[in-house]
Amino acid sequence: MITTNKYIKGLFASIALIGAVSCSDPWDDHNSTNDDNLKQNLNERLKNTTETTEFAKLIAETGLDIELSNSKTYTVWAPTNAALSQVDPALLSNLDKKRLFVQNHIALTAFSSVTEKDTVTIQMLSNKYLEFKNGSIMADASVITANQYASNGLFHIINKALEPKSNIWEYLKENTGSSNLSAYLQSLTQFNLYKSDSIAKAFEFHKIYSDSLTNSYLKNVYNLNNEKNKYTFFLLENDAYNIEVEKLEPYLIKSNQDSTTTYASYFTSRDFAFHKAIARENLPDTLTSRFGVKVPINKNNIVREIQLSNGIIYVMNALDVPLKTRLVTSKIEGEKPVGFSRNDKRTNTFYREKNDNNGVLFNDIMIQNHGTPLFTINYSASNLYSTTYKVYWRAVNDIQANTFQQSLRIGGTRQVDGTVLDPIAELPYTDVPPNVYDEIFIGEFTLNEAGTIDLISLIAANTGVNGNNTLSLDYLKLVPVIK
Repeated sequence: MITTNKYIKGLFASIALIGAVSCSDPWDDHNSTNDDNLKQNLNERLKNTTETTEFAKLIAETGLDIELSNSKTYTVWAPTNAALSQVDPALLSNLDKKRLFVQNHIALTAFSSVTEKDTVTIQMLSNKYLEFKNGSIMADASVITANQYASNGLFHIINKALEPKSNIWEYLKENTGSSNLSAYLQSLTQFNLYKSDSIAKAFEFHKIYSDSLTNSYLKNVYNLNNEKNKYTFFLLENDAYNIEVEKLEPYLIKSNQDSTTTYASYFTSRDFAFHKAIARENLPDTLTSRFGVKVPINKNNIVREIQLSNGIIYVMNALDVPLKTRLVTSKIEGEKPVGFSRNDKRTNTFYREKNDNNGVLFNDIMIQNHGTPLFTINYSASNLYSTTYKVYWRAVNDIQANTFQQSLRIGGTRQVDGTVLDPIAELPYTDVPPNVYDEIFIGEFTLNEAGTIDLISLIAANTGVNGNNTLSLDYLKLVPVIK
């Protein structure tokens, strides 16, 4: 323990009393004291403190002594010599590892033990984020001596080293040799799931985008390499993972088997990542992924729990997601078209915000009195499965006394003259009677190959008579059928 003269003891007792009464930060008042320690910088103080001499040696070996001697303000959580002796030598086996280890104990700016917050999340020089709780616990280490001041900051002496943990993505990368799921996720650095992925990776070559865009999973699901956020990831053992992929393959049929497996693997694994770190005792029976899939969680299937720098991995021997929840419905909002017939009918197009017959607010589109036979509103749908879809719409006719008809065409290739060749399906004209707010079944179609349909057309009646060629759409629902 550091020997402190009576004057210094009295000084810190006074500071502690002031903190207890006013909750002010002692660092804010440190310059008003006559503490001789303020004549030394952090590097000098750590070298001259008996309990932290070994940590000071590491600081010097890594070149960080220069940083801790400059005029910026730092906080250091310095492990005791005894705590350092317990560190796995592998963490200090080369200069890069030593530097990361030391950086994980240092933060820019001052963090005293007196704070109005129960927990402060702090970015360390290692770019890891650690939690300082009640001014007495740093990560999983206890502060045994707090608020040791220097000219350029302060340090706390802790009873355990803050060993830098891998983040979730780093852990997965380290386990590609033994984990099929980990290996697949790493392969998405080379494979582009979507057109936007290849564009992002091309720009990354010029360092315009962040590194999260170089992998299709990090870009489209969650950036598990991000230290700022916390995540929960379920890592399935190989047999369990293979079962889930094979379950989805009939619904992700592509042009060849390799592509089918790749897409089935993606649609399987995208539902294993969740925002926020969820402690085991707080895991619910069901989690909903960001893609709307309800994932049942059976804690009895957890083989191992791994605490990492940006969240938790649960290794699972099974994670059975039923197809009825895995195959999510695609909903297309009427007020979000991708285009129209070549004729310009903006003056006849109304984007509406209204209450339905139950007083529930909805948005839709209505095109009325446009005078054009077969006028169309075009939509698109992505991430569709290779299966049959049942199609429903809600189309509200609340300003006309008469019934009008409209139809839906699925897919096809639009020609220069506006005609569409080889549609997947042309659903029959369906009545839209006045003041009906129900969801209506209008037909079905089958996709033989999974993917995107670029052209879904809502088509007006083949007449120029106003009132009979109205178009209206709140939404379309494409509901996949289990084979």
